[in-house]
Amino acid sequence: MSTHSVIGIDLGGTKIALARYSETWNLEDSFKTDTNAEQNFAAVFAEMVMHCKKMITPNTKAIGIGVPGLVTASDGSIVTLPNIPGAEGFALKDRLEKEVHLPVFVDNDVHCFALAEALQGAGKDHSVVIGITMGTGVGGGIVVDGKIFHGSHGYAAEIGHMLLRPGEPPFATADKRGDVEQFFSGTALGKRCAEAKDPADYLKGEACAYLHPDIAKEIAWMCTNLIHVVDPSIIIFGGSAGRALAPHLPEVLKELKQWTLPGTPLPELKIATLKDAGTRGAAMLVR
Repeated sequence: MSTHSVIGIDLGGTKIALARYSETWNLEDSFKTDTNAEQNFAAVFAEMVMHCKKMITPNTKAIGIGVPGLVTASDGSIVTLPNIPGAEGFALKDRLEKEVHLPVFVDNDVHCFALAEALQGAGKDHSVVIGITMGTGVGGGIVVDGKIFHGSHGYAAEIGHMLLRPGEPPFATADKRGDVEQFFSGTALGKRCAEAKDPADYLKGEACAYLHPDIAKEIAWMCTNLIHVVDPSIIIFGGSAGRALAPHLPEVLKELKQWTLPGTPLPELKIATLKDAGTRGAAMLVR
């Protein structure tokens, strides 16, 4: 038995995942359940607390939690969770600490994903890691020398809201931002390729093949901006659509050589390797 354990919680818009890890980062226990976000955040929080208490053991020393939205780094309170109503202003760190009587650490869920991949996944031994998840939405995280880069207000790496083609989204919509999320989220890809019968079809198979050259070029544009601003040594893609990029990464790299300034060192492009990066990265906040 290890001398202590930590719990990581990955609070998603559709699923809540919890896992307990030993001090050597071996998985001891895990559990998943539906978020039931339509019930509002108070109900989601109550259910999360119930499952968390079941997972705590006498040697559990702390809890980390990743949430799908903006949090205030200084006090662990929620600014907004777009997919879970009623979370605005919720003092998550304080409220959870009072419920479980343990220290609690809160961060953005994709920051947690990036941290886990940087320390134990595809980004291990890399000094500057960018993690990008492409699923229901598009999220990002930046890890420098093993530490999450938060920016001055805690909102750094909102990669999904970087502008890609301002005023020119790839489908008819009143929202003309033309940001990354309007190009690569699962929702956006479904609008761009109505022929797809399943989300896996967006980037695999023939149904949306006509779209693949555009996707490779657009991913390269996004990465070009990140490369020239952050100079990462690796960019890691996760999420359902992100993992489906695997066969297209050689084409993305080819496009990158065209769009980056000549002589610019290019990062590795990799697919995430950890199946539990969300909970593992949340637990790593305790470090």
